[in-house]
Amino acid sequence: MSTEDHKERFLRLPEVQDRTGFSRSFIYKGVNDKTFPAPRKVGGRASVWLESEINDWMSHVAREQGAVE
Repeated sequence: MSTEDHKERFLRLPEVQDRTGFSRSFIYKGVNDKTFPAPRKVGGRASVWLESEINDWMSHVAREQGAVE
């Protein structure tokens, strides 16, 4: 997929929560444990996640769960 085909998006915490179904505390615990993608600071207090990293993480978790079942 070329860069022109897919534009990277920034996701704020509510969007990450909607996509994953996880709470704020679960997400930040995963960030601290290095089991969930870390956000990036884009301003004084603003943090964002890269959409591609969230998608990759979700695919990885789904593959692992499929291998276990």
